[in-house]
Amino acid sequence: MRSPFTALLITAALAANAEPAADGPVTTAEHLAHAARAACRALGREVAVAVVDASGQTLLMSRAASVGPHNLEAARRKAYTALSTRQPTLALGRQARSQPDTAALQYLPELLLLGGGVPWRDASGDVAGAVGVAGGGGPENDDACARAAVESLPRRP
Repeated sequence: MRSPFTALLITAALAANAEPAADGPVTTAEHLAHAARAACRALGREVAVAVVDASGQTLLMSRAASVGPHNLEAARRKAYTALSTRQPTLALGRQARSQPDTAALQYLPELLLLGGGVPWRDASGDVAGAVGVAGGGGPENDDACARAAVESLPRRP
């Protein structure tokens, strides 16, 4: 029996159709956004998606008309946080809330310690950017959709 996360990965991979160009950051951003939206649609949710590059610059932001406009900023900040910390924001937020030494992260400008931000790595293993998802019905859903998007990227040798 497949887990719901596996089903999301399969849905995102099939829905993503176009393989992103190895040297096209905007094409990769479009691919990630498309895959994230498809994964969330499989959960019955429409979302806002943002993608940032390795320097934290926004490559793409989009939202479904039914999603509140504040979710665009939340998605961007989740992507930025995942890029900056080089880890998924769901785990980071949980860690920050459970450990007094990391709790102050919530006060840094631009960081958003809510699930839905996931970094992706290039062929050499370096963080190449991040995707952020907001409005999917909770941090676990947002995280699952962002992870499905990253997992939909073609593996490069």
